[in-house]
Amino acid sequence: MMVKNELVKRIKEYFNLNIYETKVWISLLSRGIASAGEIATISGVPRSRTYDVLESLEKHGFAIVKIGKPVKYIAVKPTEVIEKMKSNAMQEAQEKVKNLGTLKETTEYEELEKLHKTGIAPVKAHEITGSLRGRSNIISRVRELIQNAKKEISISTSVLDFEDKSRVLLPALEQAAKNNIHVRLALTGAPEKIKKISAKTNLKPFLTDSDARMYISDKKEVLFMITSEKADEEIAIWLNSPFFAQSLSGILESQVGRRSK
Repeated sequence: MMVKNELVKRIKEYFNLNIYETKVWISLLSRGIASAGEIATISGVPRSRTYDVLESLEKHGFAIVKIGKPVKYIAVKPTEVIEKMKSNAMQEAQEKVKNLGTLKETTEYEELEKLHKTGIAPVKAHEITGSLRGRSNIISRVRELIQNAKKEISISTSVLDFEDKSRVLLPALEQAAKNNIHVRLALTGAPEKIKKISAKTNLKPFLTDSDARMYISDKKEVLFMITSEKADEEIAIWLNSPFFAQSLSGILESQVGRRSK
């Protein structure tokens, strides 16, 4: 059986197998039921390795041992393999989330916090500047800005961008509002969509004509998007600069004032 190298490469990556496991599994699928010797002949994998590979595939749910002699293996349907992998991935993810949830209770975490505070203390506020790449990293940082705010949060972005990030942003913003933190939300886009956001939430967004996308916390920290919404990858600049943050907040406040007149 001739199997294209490109197919072997893709299957190897999709199912997290090594090269021998991939060739043996594909060969087994082509026969349905086969002995180790038959698989070695079909796959081109050395016979001495085929036995170990089949045992590994059986252990991970890609094959089943057929009772009888000579020992043969039955190929498991790709659909069943995928479902098992999905179930395992969900279980592993839940375990990781559970472990991360208890991490703050450990002495190791306390040591990490002490190290961070010691390292960050000598740094001047205006020197704390960083770039963020990727949607998930940016959303995580924005959520942290919102959660750490003590007095106010100012946001200027588009309706589409806000809706795209709303699953994470809305719970954080609504909690901030409950904590008596003033939330100022300026949006560009269709007025009817802005009205829907206003009706669905406790936030009171106002229409703006500014294309800037930025998030400001307590007039001290700013996360400023430097790529357009249509960019393949989002990039943002985060900085701790009260002067810059106050200037941007002043612009938003003046827009609110003009709109309210």
